[in-house]
Amino acid sequence: MPLLVSDYNWQQTKTAVFISVPLRGVCVRDADVFCTENYLKVNFSPFLFEVFLYAPIDDENSKAKIGNDTIVFTLYKKEAAMWETLSVSGVDKEMMQRIREKSILQAQKRAKEATEAKATARREDQKYALNVMMKIEEEERKKIEDMKEKERIKATKELEAWKECQRKAEEQKRIQRDEKFCEQGKKIEEERNKLKHKSLTKISESRNLATKGRNSENIFLEKLKEDSIPAPRSIGSIKINFTPRVFPTALRESQVAEEEEWLHKQAEARRALNTDIPELFDLKEEEKNPEWLKDKGNKLFATENYLAAINAYNLAIRLNNKIPLLYLNRAACHLKLKNLHKAIEDSSKALELLTPPVPDNANGRIKAYIRRGTAFCQLELYIEGLQDYEAALKIDPSNKIVQNDAEKIRKIIQGTEVKS
Repeated sequence: MPLLVSDYNWQQTKTAVFISVPLRGVCVRDADVFCTENYLKVNFSPFLFEVFLYAPIDDENSKAKIGNDTIVFTLYKKEAAMWETLSVSGVDKEMMQRIREKSILQAQKRAKEATEAKATARREDQKYALNVMMKIEEEERKKIEDMKEKERIKATKELEAWKECQRKAEEQKRIQRDEKFCEQGKKIEEERNKLKHKSLTKISESRNLATKGRNSENIFLEKLKEDSIPAPRSIGSIKINFTPRVFPTALRESQVAEEEEWLHKQAEARRALNTDIPELFDLKEEEKNPEWLKDKGNKLFATENYLAAINAYNLAIRLNNKIPLLYLNRAACHLKLKNLHKAIEDSSKALELLTPPVPDNANGRIKAYIRRGTAFCQLELYIEGLQDYEAALKIDPSNKIVQNDAEKIRKIIQGTEVKS
């Protein structure tokens, strides 16, 4: 049974009441003080002080000072008036119990309202911080886009200037080539005239010799008959056999028409891809392969060159936006660079592509949930982060690391662990 304290002193003014309660050995750590507008209780084992106040007080602004084996209460009245007594008179046990229960309910209601108000204020602060961060990232993104546009315009101007120089150089070469051809044509014409003149001279000389050697004409004719002239070659044809194109399927299973149509469609798709992405014209053939770009991004990530890795993943996604691993790896890069909203966006996109949920994509879904949950926690959205970690645990309940991280997030939400 507790010892009821009755030897207390109290004084009052029109606006305040001062109560001095002697408690031997009382200290702040062990004293339990409960105060509402009509009820005051101090529990310090084995002592108990309890009073049902004569009139309502302002319990939020009232004070208690503990020390020197005494508790001194300063209670401010809600209405300025002099009290006849400190405690209300004519209170039986049943009424006392009702006052106690009412006071406890009032205290619980007030604590609940304070907790809800604090949680609301905290959510508003998080929402404001999130909006501010998104605005800052949008401004940075716009600034980067403007810089890219300026560089593109500058590069375009330089390219046009280079093309103009090349055109002028080609024009100059063409003019020089035409002049050279003209000079060669003149030389050829001169040589032709010289040859013509020589041939005319030889013809006149041969005519003279013919008149002189008519007597020896029969000798020349006999000599020509003796010389045998070979007959012309007979007409023939040459047959050319081309090596047939070999398909990977067996000949008995091959359908040449369908394979030709498939090759035609593949070529059309490649031409359309090159048309849709102008940057591909300047790339090597292997750089147009999403798998090659993914491996390159992974190597850059391993060397902590996260921006270059993001560029590799970006181009791979433009080539094929249906590979969930590209979004997962880019989300990891964004986490390293603290681009938390982009990490959430890439993780969510990867989860959309990892459907339906099957055992083969379980590892990818776990990574997506953990990376999105990590980004939420770094934004101090611990409830959303805990939901993602619990979703990962449903896929792999035996993962100790995920279990420990989820437990830490629960303690942070409950207020029993400091944020890290």
